[in-house]
Amino acid sequence: MSEAALLALSPLDGRYAGKVDALRPIFSEYGLIRARVKVEIEWLLALAAEPGIIELPAFSEAATARLRALADGFDVADAARVKQIERTTNHDVKAVEYFIKERLKEDAELGPALEFVHFACTSEDINNLSYALMLEQARSEVLLPALDQVVARLRALAHAHAGQPMLSRTHGQTASPTTLGKEMANVVARLERQRRQIAAVELTGKINGAVGNYNAHVAAYPEIDWPAFAQRFIAGLGVVFNPYTTQIEPHDNVAEIGDATRRANTILIDLARDIWGYISLGYFRQSLKEGEVGSSTMPHKVNPIDFENAEGNLGLANALFGHFSGKLPISRWQRDLTDSTVLRALGTAFGHTLVALDSLAKGLDKLTVAPERLDADLDASWEVLAEAVQTVMRRHGLPNPYEQLKALTRGQGINAGSMRAFVESLDLPADARRDLLQMTPGSYTGLAARLAREI
Repeated sequence: MSEAALLALSPLDGRYAGKVDALRPIFSEYGLIRARVKVEIEWLLALAAEPGIIELPAFSEAATARLRALADGFDVADAARVKQIERTTNHDVKAVEYFIKERLKEDAELGPALEFVHFACTSEDINNLSYALMLEQARSEVLLPALDQVVARLRALAHAHAGQPMLSRTHGQTASPTTLGKEMANVVARLERQRRQIAAVELTGKINGAVGNYNAHVAAYPEIDWPAFAQRFIAGLGVVFNPYTTQIEPHDNVAEIGDATRRANTILIDLARDIWGYISLGYFRQSLKEGEVGSSTMPHKVNPIDFENAEGNLGLANALFGHFSGKLPISRWQRDLTDSTVLRALGTAFGHTLVALDSLAKGLDKLTVAPERLDADLDASWEVLAEAVQTVMRRHGLPNPYEQLKALTRGQGINAGSMRAFVESLDLPADARRDLLQMTPGSYTGLAARLAREI
């Protein structure tokens, strides 16, 4: 670990730095500045393509390529120059404007267009679109692929162990059996629903000036349909146009994608805790890693650290996503600046989510099912067949079936012999009695195996 990592204030830049490398170009200060440069340049290009802006002739293909190259080739050294300019301006977006002008001023064709850089824009026009681009990149290139990897591992477990019977534990007590695969399938189904909702969140944007009314735009060029122009421009960035805003895009979309991710994270916390418990029961074994230590004093320990790490990081991420949801849609009157510092923490929330997904994927890969342990628990829990027996009794009209089974099983020690003796005593049709006598806790799993295979 480097000295910089050892001195990092956040574990995302220290201990977990390697796990969040994919997010660093997106949510870092460099990533934000790069996105701002892209929006500024695309806005300049859009203005130049508008016939009604006669003072800004359309750029040649070569000039257009030079402009786009400035955005596409924007690197850390360029970002450092922007930060140097910011030390004078004390304004981050104005520094981006000055950087672009600095790069264009010697260009014979682009130099005359300098005052159309950031034309009619307030800083939030650039910022909201920059964050929309950053969120889309993080969602499509990092978050969803990492979530898909976890879902794929869970689906593989569901299919591989679709028929492995497992004792259910509703309220922590023995309950009607399921299969290990079906329990994994349940999580797959939940996560796939949340994935669809994360993917469906519309990332919205605006470029309508200081208070959302195109005041400066209309003052300069009253004949242009600015809302239509803005809609075309924003759609061209792959962002959904928001026609009604104050100075700021209201960030409802940021809250929505945070809430959707938080729901997926909550499901993953549920999964991590359940698997932690199943490891504790011995249903899963964990593969050993040479040289790894489970406890500084107890040599036998193989701790479920990946699932514990995931749970902790998901909790941190959700705390931030919850704050985004509760804070970002609120802004005093036409604008206050409390959103600015909060938005800079988006990468932290996504970072802790990514660390958790990595830990879950690693932990799932370490698991080996212990069928003998699962089967032993089932064989010690014949009372779970009470549900089946009393339901068959109901079908055939026997009196007080629930009450009879309650008296037999509730708080009592039931085994194969006592359960079968009770079934033998029932006035049931021969085929129904035979089926019940052949039933075991391990065979009483309903359609669990089929459902697990169909996920």
